[in-house]
This record gives sequence, C-alpha cells and structure tokens, in this order.
Amino acid sequence: MKTVRQGGFTLMELVVVIAIIAILAAVALPRLIETQRDARAAKAKAIYGSLRSASSLARARCELDLAGTPTPGKVSCHDTPPMVEMDGHPVRIVHHFPAASADGIDVAADLNLAADGLVASNGTETNSLGISVAARTYTVSGGGTPQCSVTYLEAGLKGSSIIGAEVRVATDGC
Repeated sequence: MKTVRQGGFTLMELVVVIAIIAILAAVALPRLIETQRDARAAKAKAIYGSLRSASSLARARCELDLAGTPTPGKVSCHDTPPMVEMDGHPVRIVHHFPAASADGIDVAADLNLAADGLVASNGTETNSLGISVAARTYTVSGGGTPQCSVTYLEAGLKGSSIIGAEVRVATDGC
C-alpha cells in the first residue's frame, strides 16, 4: 500500500502565522498613525514658512513701488486699492503687506488650496499688540481638534504706525 502525503499547512501552523501577522500589525499601526500626524504637522509648518516668506516679499515689492515712480499700466502700491505684482499675478495689499484674502496672501504664497490639502476660512483675530485684524486660517485636511492649522493675520495700524502681518501655526491637533 502506498502512503499518500498531503501538502500544505496544518491548522496549527496557520494559526501561528496569523497570530504573528496580528502582532506585527498591532505594532506597526500606531507608528503609521504617528507618521501621518507628523506629515500633517510638517505640511502646516511648510505653509507657515511659505506665508511668512510671501508676506516679506510682497512687502519688499510694495516698499520698492512706493520709493519709485509708478509705471503706467502696471499695478503698484500707489494704486487704490494698493496692489503689487508677484510672478505675474496681482496681490492685494493692506498697510504694505498682503491682505488676508484669496486675492492677497493666497496669491502671494501661490497656494492651491485643493491641491495642497487645505481648507481656508476668513475671520478676525487679535494680533500680538492687541489690535483686531482680518485673519485667514488654513486648516490641514485630516487634522483633529484642536485644529492643525496656520493663521495669517493682516497688518494693522496702531496710531499711525504699521504693525506687520503675523503668521501663527497650531500643530497640536495634527
């Protein structure tokens, strides 16, 4: 009589393999979640840097416009409302800094809200000197509460002095 040998895994071997895979998944899943959180925080910090740089560049462009003679047919800080041109696009200016709006800081920073995974909202906030100014908040998609966001505060006036724009980042909810 011939002995027939079956190939394959025994039930015990299958249970051991599934248990090992479950343990590995339990260890890896929190690390994956932490990596996503880190990625959202990094995105918020990158947007923060972009807004600060764009604000500074727009202000420099405005100061150059105001120091010179306006060129006919080109937007400038001499216009009403004040505008500067950045990368061929007009940027609305308030007190020598980009406005907290889609046609202000969004254009200056070259933001594409949908492609960048951002949701923007407008409001007012109090700046570091206690002045209420227009604000534009960018919330990073996928963040929790408190929000994973960056807020641009428009420049304001204190007496006759211009108080520069501010940018704040919140990564607690990323």
